[in-house]
Order: sequence, then C-alpha cells, then structure tokens
Amino acid sequence: MTEHPRISLAPDVLAGKPVIRGTRLSVEFVIGLLAEGWSEADILANYPNITHDDVLACLAYARDTVSAEKVYPSAA
Repeated sequence: MTEHPRISLAPDVLAGKPVIRGTRLSVEFVIGLLAEGWSEADILANYPNITHDDVLACLAYARDTVSAEKVYPSAA
C-alpha cells in the first residue's frame, strides 16, 4: 500500500485506527462525514485544525485500502 505521510497509525491513539497526523480525527470519521453529505468546506469549518490536504489524504488512504482488498466471487 502507498505511504500516506499525513496519516498516522499508532496503537495508543484511537486503538490504532488511522488518524490525521497530529489529531485524533480518524480517517473513518472524515470519510463518514463525507458519506453523510458534509462538504469539505463544512468539515474544515467545524474542524479548523485540519486542512484540504488532510481531507485528500483521508480519501487517498480509503482508496488505497479498498483497492488492496481482495474479493473472491462465490461459485453460485
């Protein structure tokens, strides 16, 4: 998987979930906000400690995680 310098994984922060470096905001949380219809502007206004590049890093991390997933179709 591609390295993501803006994303950190540490066992002592949110049980090791990927977070935006220097924060306790998880990639999952940011992707969830986007999935619920929040715009990037909404996210940045409500979480001023993150940047446009952090949001892009969350999307890139999610993309790379999903693209690395192996799917095996059933024989049905």
